[in-house]
Amino acid sequence: MNGLSVVIVGGGSGLGALLARMAVEAGATALGIIDINRDAAEAALETARAKGLPAAAASADIQIGPQCHEAFAAITADIGRVDTLINCAAIYPRRPVMEITDAEWDASNGINIKGTYHMMVAAVRHMAAQEPKDHVRGRIVNLTSVDAFKAHPQNAHYAATKAAVVSLTRSFAHHVARDGILVNSVAPAGMATERARALGFLEELAKASPLGRGAQPAEIAEWVLMTGGPKNTYMTGENVIVSGGYIYA
Repeated sequence: MNGLSVVIVGGGSGLGALLARMAVEAGATALGIIDINRDAAEAALETARAKGLPAAAASADIQIGPQCHEAFAAITADIGRVDTLINCAAIYPRRPVMEITDAEWDASNGINIKGTYHMMVAAVRHMAAQEPKDHVRGRIVNLTSVDAFKAHPQNAHYAATKAAVVSLTRSFAHHVARDGILVNSVAPAGMATERARALGFLEELAKASPLGRGAQPAEIAEWVLMTGGPKNTYMTGENVIVSGGYIYA
């Protein structure tokens, strides 16, 4: 991320917070974090502030379009130019396919699809007006999932929303290509997180992977930063699968 200003949506915890720290360590020049939990967003800026970098936090319920735009505007008012947006916010509900409620559908669609959409719109409007660097005005990376590409009857609503984000990524990439904005997504398989450990998923992940283990979060974060980083000057509309052989594209 050397020389780029980065905004991470959902950067207050989990993979998003890890991405915030790794982006700074990789040379990001400014950092913004948007999260529903303002205190968590502020805490995730610690590495950037320790280095004296411009850093800003904003709170938003990303299901609500105006809140997304207000949060993005607040970040840019503090740090200025945004070179890379990473959409990391999502919920991961589990419910048998025949039992999903309207409320669960609404929450999944609102956060995983609408939130991603609104944040991309905010970023595109900002990026399209700025001067390009190496022909690129901005980069957007959306976190999807391998669940978008396989049957998943235990969380079909989550899988459906991630398939929708893959489609949104392609549509945005095509629409903004002439503006010099690159839009891609990264689809990880299961990660060996503390949450996965607490929910008892780690053994399941190990059995499902040809490598015999779930991904370490940093292994996924490296691909996200590569896709949103300065060395990517030409790839757009792609979905990068990082699954340890769980699925093959």
